[in-house]
Amino acid sequence: MEQAKVDRINFLAKKSKTPEGLTEAEKEEQAVLRREYVESFKRGLRAQLDNTYLVDEHGNRRKLERKPK
Repeated sequence: MEQAKVDRINFLAKKSKTPEGLTEAEKEEQAVLRREYVESFKRGLRAQLDNTYLVDEHGNRRKLERKPK
């Protein structure tokens, strides 16, 4: 996720805590940006786990497997 979007999320979070609060348009923007951030985080975590290997006591490497749903 771009740093400008993260900065905008932080700005909106700070503004929401002020007495003036957020407008309806800003609340919608905040929700969209937060969803995008969470999805970006999940993609990064999945990519990291897809490249993770377990090493047993004999030095054998095996790929980390996904849990069946």
